[in-house]
Amino acid sequence: MKLDSKVALITGASSGIGAATARVLATNGVMVGLAARRKDKLVDLKKEIESTGGQAIVLEMDVTDANSVNNGVQNLIETFGTIDILVKNAGLMPLSDVENLKTEEWHRMVDVNIKGVFNSTAAVLPQMIKQNSGHIFNLSSIAGRKTFKGLSVYCATKHAIAAFSDIMRMELSPKYKIRVTNLQPGAVATELYDHITDKKYRQDMADLEKQMTFLSGEDIANSVLYALQQPDHLNVAEIFILPTEQGW
Repeated sequence: MKLDSKVALITGASSGIGAATARVLATNGVMVGLAARRKDKLVDLKKEIESTGGQAIVLEMDVTDANSVNNGVQNLIETFGTIDILVKNAGLMPLSDVENLKTEEWHRMVDVNIKGVFNSTAAVLPQMIKQNSGHIFNLSSIAGRKTFKGLSVYCATKHAIAAFSDIMRMELSPKYKIRVTNLQPGAVATELYDHITDKKYRQDMADLEKQMTFLSGEDIANSVLYALQQPDHLNVAEIFILPTEQGW
C-alpha cells in the first residue's frame, strides 16, 4: 500500500502502542484519526503530529459503546473522505488468579478487548467493502497463542482476537482485497500494567521489567508500517514480535 494521503483510525491512541503508531503513520503521510476516551491526551498528540507537518483529528471514543464508535468513524470519514487503515489497539490487562474472582475486571476485559474489536470492525468494514480495499490490524498478544498463570481472562480475550483475525482474513481478503494482520507482541512497555490491582502480580511485572529490555511502542508501530508497505498482493497475516531476552 502506498501510504501518502491514506487515512487511518487508531483506537487506544492516547498512549503506548496507539500513540506511537499514530506518530509513525503520520510521519509517513497518513492522515490519522486519534481515538480514545482521554481527549486531553489526544489533543496533545494531535498538536505534536501537526507540528511536524502531519494531519490528525481527535475522536473522543469509547470502544465498548457501539454508538460512540460509529459516531467517531462517521466523523473521520466526513473529515478525510474514507478509511484505509484500522489499528484496533485499545485493551486492558489486569492480572489476577481465577480464585480471586475479580469478576468486574473480567467483564471489563471482555468489553474492551473483545467487544471493542467487534464494534470497531463493524463500524469500519462497510466503508472498506465499498471501496474494495483496506488493511485491518488486530492487536492480539503472545497471550493469544500461549497461556500464563494469572492471565486466564486476558489470554481468553486475546485467543478470541487471534481466531477472529484469521477468519476475517480468510473471508475478507480474497473477496474484498482487505488485508488483515494479527499482531502478537510479547512484553511491551505500556500503560497496560497500570491496570493490575493484584499486588503480587504487579510486583511480578515490576521484577520482570528489571530482567529484560521490553519492546517499545515504536517497535510495534514499525511492525505496522512494515506490513502496510508490502505490495498489495502480499498480506502479512501474523506478526509475532518479542524482546530478544524473552525466553518464554
